[in-house]
Amino acid sequence: MAADRRRTRQPRRHRVNLTRRTLMALGAAVLVPAAPAAFAQAYPTKAIRVVVPFPPGGGTDIIAREVTQKVASSTGWTFVIDNKPGAGGNLGVDNAAKSPADGYTIVLGQTSNLAINPTLYSKLPYNPQTDLAPIGLVASAPLVIVVPVSSPFKTLGDLVAAAKAKPGQVNFASPGNGTVAHLTGEQFQKAAGIGFQHVPYKGANQALNDVIGGQVQLYVSSVPSVLQQIRTGKLRPLAVTSDKRVDDLPQVPTVGESGYKGFDAITWFGFLAPAKTPKDIVTRLNAEFNKALQQPDLVKKLGEEGADPMTSTPEQFAQRIRTDLALWGKTVKDIGLKLD
Repeated sequence: MAADRRRTRQPRRHRVNLTRRTLMALGAAVLVPAAPAAFAQAYPTKAIRVVVPFPPGGGTDIIAREVTQKVASSTGWTFVIDNKPGAGGNLGVDNAAKSPADGYTIVLGQTSNLAINPTLYSKLPYNPQTDLAPIGLVASAPLVIVVPVSSPFKTLGDLVAAAKAKPGQVNFASPGNGTVAHLTGEQFQKAAGIGFQHVPYKGANQALNDVIGGQVQLYVSSVPSVLQQIRTGKLRPLAVTSDKRVDDLPQVPTVGESGYKGFDAITWFGFLAPAKTPKDIVTRLNAEFNKALQQPDLVKKLGEEGADPMTSTPEQFAQRIRTDLALWGKTVKDIGLKLD
């Protein structure tokens, strides 16, 4: 009888042991993937530093502040803008790329420092494709060719005629060497068969002050940087560089309409984090930025600044960088421009 009882207990003990092992395995399967999700849910627990690689007041700075303020108002998150200008945006982007990959540093990059500078500089301190994690595109903007309101140039034709009459004596300002504004100015000179004297600045503000004051004769800039000065009558726009007119400057012709068909140049802006930033944090940031960029009030604010809101996935932004690296790289090589 005792042997019979032992035989009946053994299967029960066997079943209990299997159940424990199963529960332990299931517990491990549940707990391991839950950790990153919990981390993302808690994020952020402190302020997020937003590196703007240009001085305050320029187009990049305006877009960074408008977009992050909207996200802050809807989420309660805190963003701190950190302007780090220099070297055509390289200093700020490099600073962000070398920051801890913990989700608390992001940078608003743009066409120049992500798609132009890698070809322009032989010793760029960062690689936009390996040292940064794209979060998402946020805006695009055409450029505009402007002159002081006191300028004798009333049209793009007047400007071209003056440059042909006095080769190299008409100067044009840009926010810096290798910026989209600079290369767009170079592209226009090539299209028109003329030569300007380029005057690079370290950002938009000083260039803007000097063109308004007449120290330089014309300025090529993103629309957001100069829209207010155009509206207040301090600057006269001669042409926009996109292939269609800008809603906020409906009376200003395109470069194509002014006699140079097919001319089209814009700049785009997007947030990135240091490489190896946790993917769930990148996804969270992307979702909040995309949500903000679909809100009518932010769309209106960006439009008033001359920018068109954009949304994308991180993968789509990465593809845009790859595509424009090839496009602008060819322009840099065609011009024969190299900076170190």
